[in-house]
Amino acid sequence: MIQHLHSKKEDPQSPTIRRPTTLRLRRQPKCPRKSAPRRSKLDHCAIIKFPLTAESAMKKVEDNHTLVFIVDVKANKHQIKQAVKKLYDIDVAKVNPLSRPDGEKKAYVRLTWMLPTKLGSS
Repeated sequence: MIQHLHSKKEDPQSPTIRRPTTLRLRRQPKCPRKSAPRRSKLDHCAIIKFPLTAESAMKKVEDNHTLVFIVDVKANKHQIKQAVKKLYDIDVAKVNPLSRPDGEKKAYVRLTWMLPTKLGSS
């Protein structure tokens, strides 16, 4: 029985000499590359600029249990959701952000089904 029938043989006329791969250990630096973790410049008050009080926004509150906010351009859905929850102490079902033509970002914040009655009474 012939062994290593399909193994690759090195070409003796090849000009390159291939060395075997060696063990590569992970780096273990004595000091970290970054001295301190970066802190987000967007806090809860900076994310939400102001609620929109236009007629269409008021209609959204009545019909769809949705609040409309103008938010920071760099804020994402998760940050907007956490900011609304912390500032207004209400539960958020979902957030739909969109960029307006004037460069601002608008966020439609859908509330859970029980909260609009609590919001209207307070």
